[in-house]
Amino acid sequence: MKGLKPTLLALCIAGAPPAVMAEIQRLDDSMMGDITGQAGVSIELETKIDIGRFLYFDEGALAIENISIGGAERTDFFGFNGIGGPTANDRLDNIRIDIDVLADGDAAINIVPTNFGAVDFRVTTGAWYLAATDGSNEYTDLIDNFLAEGLMARGSIRIDTASDIMRFRTAFAIENMQFDVPFLGIGVRGMQITGADYDRSFPSPLDLFAEVDLYIYEGARFSNGWSSLAIDMPSFRADVGIDGVIIGQQSIGSIFIDDLAITDTAMRIYGH
Repeated sequence: MKGLKPTLLALCIAGAPPAVMAEIQRLDDSMMGDITGQAGVSIELETKIDIGRFLYFDEGALAIENISIGGAERTDFFGFNGIGGPTANDRLDNIRIDIDVLADGDAAINIVPTNFGAVDFRVTTGAWYLAATDGSNEYTDLIDNFLAEGLMARGSIRIDTASDIMRFRTAFAIENMQFDVPFLGIGVRGMQITGADYDRSFPSPLDLFAEVDLYIYEGARFSNGWSSLAIDMPSFRADVGIDGVIIGQQSIGSIFIDDLAITDTAMRIYGH
């Protein structure tokens, strides 16, 4: 697979007409110095995403209604004023994406705040439901009234040409998540996810974010060695708090999970 790209390039050059080849010149150091943009590309981004309905079809269907992804319309999170960036609005903003192709061919994509602070976000959806496609009109509401507000401190993607592995890293914190699970009569209110070292009694923004580190590649299945999408997560540590758990329309109290550690995780994803 790795020998394909140079071969295609050679074929393209060999097939070029003589008149075209006459115009191709080797670039010396002085000419290279006149070419701008060699340090990579930066993209500053502001956006808002709305999806009326997402549908996945197997024999039946899974649907998610009214998906909205944007800004949280505030800059204060976890008691830290201004940590959500310089402006409060409903757009995903304060984002800069730096894209570089390194000397060894690796692609390096770095996602950071444009200005001081983190990137604030809000994700909301309507109902998530399973639906019959056999004409019976049967359905089951899985999740409804989903809302998550939080911060992303950074993100990065590196595609390694030597191993064909994509490494994805990010750091995030959720200040408020809530949702209902209608078919079980359960509701979750005021869910927070922070870094495992975050101390609510002595809060510091340096400890606020939970780190995610994923390795994504084409790998063999555990069962038979056939091809699959492989996702490995060496470690994930976080603190998780829930202000209110509702069962049967009544709160049963709150939950706090201190220093949750998920380690040595490997997934293989494929069709069946």
